[in-house]
Amino acid sequence: MSLLEALAGVPNAAEPLPWLLTCGQPSADQLEAAGEAGVRTVIDLRDPMEARPFDEPSTLERLGITYHNIPVNVGALDDATLGQVLEVVRGAAGQPTMLHCASANRVGGALLPYFILDQGLDEQAAVDAAMRVGLRSAELLEWGLDYARRHRA
Repeated sequence: MSLLEALAGVPNAAEPLPWLLTCGQPSADQLEAAGEAGVRTVIDLRDPMEARPFDEPSTLERLGITYHNIPVNVGALDDATLGQVLEVVRGAAGQPTMLHCASANRVGGALLPYFILDQGLDEQAAVDAAMRVGLRSAELLEWGLDYARRHRA
C-alpha cells in the first residue's frame, strides 16, 4: 500500500512531496494504515483543546510513530509557531511523514515557506501547491508568504 493509499477517505489527503502526506484529521484506523505504509512521524497542527474522536497521541505511541503537536491558531499566528513547524518538517525530510490539522487548511499555510525556502518554488507555484494541499484562508496564506519573504537568504 502506498503512503497516499493509506489515507483513503481522509479529507484533503495529498502527497505534495514523495515522503510527505498532508491531510485533514485522520481516524485511528487511518493512522494505523499510514503506519503500516511506513509513516514514522506525525505532525499535528490542531490545538489540543479541539474536539477529537479518539486519543491521537496514545494511538500513535502504541503504533511506534513519533508525534509532534504544534498548535496553529488563526488569530495567533506568529514566527515562533511557523519556525517550530519548519524545524520538525525539515528534521523529518525524506522520511515518511504526515502533517495534518482538521481540514488541511492550516497545513497549506504552514507549508508555504517550506515550499519556497526549502523546495525552491516561486511564490505562485508555492501558493498553488499549498492550495492543492488544502489552504483556503487568506490569513494563513499571508502568514506563510510573509514568513518566507522575510527569511529568504
